[in-house]
Amino acid sequence: MITFRLNRSHKIALWLIFFIAVGGILAGLYMYNLQDKDLAKVKPDFIMTASELQRAFETDEAAAGPKYINRIIELSGEVESVKPGENQTMVITLKTENPLSAVSCTMQSESLPPEFVAGNQVSLRGQCSGFLMDVLMNNCTVTGKSN
Repeated sequence: MITFRLNRSHKIALWLIFFIAVGGILAGLYMYNLQDKDLAKVKPDFIMTASELQRAFETDEAAAGPKYINRIIELSGEVESVKPGENQTMVITLKTENPLSAVSCTMQSESLPPEFVAGNQVSLRGQCSGFLMDVLMNNCTVTGKSN
């Protein structure tokens, strides 16, 4: 019969590996079940127009990035287009003063009012995720609409 004897340092190492593995599993389950914030109920960090946000990134992207990325921003502006996105989302593009750049707001398609059309003035709240020719906003929700 073969017997294994573990010294004290091996036992500590095995317990440490066990606790790290359990912690990793619990963290993974937490992240998997993490729900997006309902941004309709969250106070925005900034309230501005789509043109102001786009201009901030166009003028000084290095300063605008840390200031706006991953922050909740409430934007107002004119709808340029409404197009289907990936995974049952809609992408609302807001016009800016620069005809080559806009603000793209991605939202769940079921939360989009059916009367959303180009030319309407709207107010959206979302989380800024960066600037790639357009300012990108995710997890957007409608906070107001007027024709």
